[in-house]
Amino acid sequence: MRRREFFGVLGGAAVTWPVAAALGQQAKKIPRVGVLVSLSEPHPFSEALRSGMAELGYIENQSIAFDWLYADAQFSKAIELAAELVRRQVDVIAAYHTPAVKAAMNATATIPIVMAPAGAPLESGLVKSLARPGGNVTGLSNMEAELGGKRLELLAEIMPGLARVAVLAAETDPFTQPYLRDLQAGASRLGLQFHPVLVEGPGGFEEAFSAISAAGAQAVIIQPNFLPHSAAVIELAAKHRLATLSSYRDTTRRGALVSYSADHPAHFKRAAIFIDKILKGVMPADLPVEQPTKFELVINLKTAKALGLTVPPSLLARADEVIE
Repeated sequence: MRRREFFGVLGGAAVTWPVAAALGQQAKKIPRVGVLVSLSEPHPFSEALRSGMAELGYIENQSIAFDWLYADAQFSKAIELAAELVRRQVDVIAAYHTPAVKAAMNATATIPIVMAPAGAPLESGLVKSLARPGGNVTGLSNMEAELGGKRLELLAEIMPGLARVAVLAAETDPFTQPYLRDLQAGASRLGLQFHPVLVEGPGGFEEAFSAISAAGAQAVIIQPNFLPHSAAVIELAAKHRLATLSSYRDTTRRGALVSYSADHPAHFKRAAIFIDKILKGVMPADLPVEQPTKFELVINLKTAKALGLTVPPSLLARADEVIE
């Protein structure tokens, strides 16, 4: 080979090698999951999902990438963020809570959406059925709405003279109506008067609690999307001497009377299983919606004492955690 020809071949190799490497990188494109959380950062869902993906063998920024977006309990913001995830061309959207799922559905009918979890997926029109969801949405139901009757029974057991229950609910949350319907049905069954108070956000808490107190309610149930504001809620409930029932263990640890809900961290992690299956080619329409099988009862005895309540020993024996 002549000298000029040799350098011509070597030069060609120097040009083509980066192109080949780039093509190889494109072939091994890291799957990108857009995570839309209805509430504020930080939230335990984030770490639970990371843990679930790690247990399935995914390494962040090596074999999986996440785009984390938080809507701060504002449905209008969730709609904007969902559209942003579509623009980023993520492979899957993991949406935490019903408003996030609704926002994602509004943004795309093709990108798979994993409820991680959502409440009342049938009543909210998120899926066609639990067994065969249809469309591009599947995932987890947290049974938040369906637990309404059970939660009222717990309150009645702790408070034998319970007659009137209020609910602090979100005015713009698409989950609010199915959530209230189940509670209303439970209250009617137990012979309780039911008083829902809807607010746009924490700016309406003071007025809401004054109205709840004026209506003669003895207890208030807090809709889950107010978790970031639990300190303010608990303070106002204590001011008005209202027993508080929440959906989160942490809220009860901070001073609520009782909580009853799915085991949230364990449930959050299971969203990773749906993401994994979808990334491996399973269609969302063919993945049945999963419901929780384990529920946690947490009771705060310190709060009960402050309210002059005696928790029955039989209920304490059933509790997963008793805070003294």
